[in-house]
Amino acid sequence: MAGGQRPGAAAPNPRPNRKPEPTDLIRSVQRALRVMEAIGASPDGLTAKQIARRCGLTLPTAYHLVRTLTYEEYLIRVEGGRFQVGLAVSDRFADLAATMRGPSTVAEVLRRTVGDTGYSHYLGRMVDGRVAITAVNEGARSPHLEDLILGFDEGAHATALGKALLSTMSTQERRYYLSEAGMRRYTEYTVTEPRELEYDLAKLAAEGVYTEINQFRDGVGCVASVVRDDPDPRCRTVIACTMPLTELRLYGTRVKNRLRRAADELEPLL
Repeated sequence: MAGGQRPGAAAPNPRPNRKPEPTDLIRSVQRALRVMEAIGASPDGLTAKQIARRCGLTLPTAYHLVRTLTYEEYLIRVEGGRFQVGLAVSDRFADLAATMRGPSTVAEVLRRTVGDTGYSHYLGRMVDGRVAITAVNEGARSPHLEDLILGFDEGAHATALGKALLSTMSTQERRYYLSEAGMRRYTEYTVTEPRELEYDLAKLAAEGVYTEINQFRDGVGCVASVVRDDPDPRCRTVIACTMPLTELRLYGTRVKNRLRRAADELEPLL
């Protein structure tokens, strides 16, 4: 069997009008791309057996390819042993879009970031002395959180968005803010003691990204990044996103990197 294909099976040619194929192509790369195209055309995902059949591959070859692509986060494995397109694909699309687009607006950056990741994103600022959500763009991959809407100004101690903005305050400013706003318990994991929150913020500041897990809603994770830390509290801005906790654990590093990139894009626009 040549090229990992089944005897008598020809891999589909998705671009029949291209110029003649060179003789020095790397077949394994071609096969991986055909796998990505087949899965991308199947919103519900495909099993390894379905991939092998559609791409004209042996089953072992299909397994090798999907394991590699999953490790590199170009695929994710979902229920029923099916594979779907992963977040790394959105990163490559974002790279392409960045080379083609003109000047952005804040709304466009937020919308594009949601489109790249599928997760809901929020902007937060200080409004009348309160930590508040000032922009929302929901993504299909995030659970709908009815409280996190435009104007929501509670729970700063329990959300990543709130923690990021609290981090821009001095210790004395935070102490006063929390004494006025209170530290309501949203879940059993919510931090409700000022001293524990100070420790949490110091640890997160060292990482450069603010994360909360199960503190605002069970089963939900949130990450945030400071866009602008300004002497004027009214100009301080953060960006945050929410996602199922299972996906934060799987894709945390990639999501945080994308969030930092969005913060960098937003900073000159504010």
